[in-house]
Amino acid sequence: MSAPQTLPATARYTWGGDEFLFVEIAEEMSLPGNLRAMGIARGLAGLALDGVVDICPANASLLIRFDPDVLEPASLESTVRELEARTRSETNTVLSTRIVEVPVWYDDPYTREVVGRFREGYHQDPTGTDLDYAARVNGLADAAEFIHRHHTQPWIVSMVGFVAGLPFLFQLVEREHQLEVPKYLSPRTDTPKLTVGHGGCFACIYSVRGAGGYQMFGIAAAPIFDPAQKLADFAESMVFFRPGDIVKFTPVSEQEYRRIEAGTFRYRRPGRVRHRAGHRRPRGLQRHPAGGAPWRVSARSRSASPGWRPPSRTAGGSGTTPSAFPRAERWTSTRRSWPTRWWATSTVRRCWSAPTWGRLYARWLRSTSRSPALRCRCR
Repeated sequence: MSAPQTLPATARYTWGGDEFLFVEIAEEMSLPGNLRAMGIARGLAGLALDGVVDICPANASLLIRFDPDVLEPASLESTVRELEARTRSETNTVLSTRIVEVPVWYDDPYTREVVGRFREGYHQDPTGTDLDYAARVNGLADAAEFIHRHHTQPWIVSMVGFVAGLPFLFQLVEREHQLEVPKYLSPRTDTPKLTVGHGGCFACIYSVRGAGGYQMFGIAAAPIFDPAQKLADFAESMVFFRPGDIVKFTPVSEQEYRRIEAGTFRYRRPGRVRHRAGHRRPRGLQRHPAGGAPWRVSARSRSASPGWRPPSRTAGGSGTTPSAFPRAERWTSTRRSWPTRWWATSTVRRCWSAPTWGRLYARWLRSTSRSPALRCRCR
């Protein structure tokens, strides 16, 4: 197991002209640093200070834009330092987030065509493909094993940027098990829209077509950026992803991709998951028998509403279906089929390690794959 990552005692504060305050939590990306940046950003947003124009959390920092005619720079810095001290001293910080399942057509013809055009002079291995190269530098047998490792573990959206709507994702596994792949030697001038890329330890999804330097592994099927906000899932924002989202890549076939691409895809809300930290077990979860994952899903339901059926039980008395959500929703069972994407709201506490959260989430995903999909009927 990797050693715990420590952060500097205090962040570094610098000014960008008259309107920007830059707060650097650490020089390198780490999950504790990223969660601290998100904690400060959300704390500042919660204060709703007059004069704060925009708050942009990043991998291990945040940038704040403000109006100096409304808000004194010294007053803003003092407020942010107080928020930093508060997040640094807290051991049980809660961040509300979502679980998002992203359908991906791996090794698709669109990215393969672009890969073929940018080899000599651009790539470390002009004779192969990006997937073959990624598998080799990670010591894996082949591209299929790399794809398996890519989609079987959850990722967290550490920031949204570079171009509008593009999420950067950090894999929630032990650091020594993270997939790492160098960027292209020289950037491409073309990258297909919704390409799933990878550079260093970060994955990303290109929101628009354009230049790029990340290795290309496939293409996402559903939209993540809608400037016109015509789609129902973008009513609140033209950008879908938010820092803190938990992402699970799901392989789909060409047929499934075509179905989703046709425009019938919608984000769905199957309920809420609450994860408790410290010595108290997460709500609705029970200790797994020795030798297994640290937590398992147990059954909870408000009532036997129409269409609801009790989950199957194991010898230990706890169910294996994902009914372990707080009692705000009623459930009916329906056949799993694309195009669907299921996401849940959850609260992630900072004292949980990335591997612990990853194992918990992987356990939940395995449960959903063994039983019919759940559709929520909200009150």
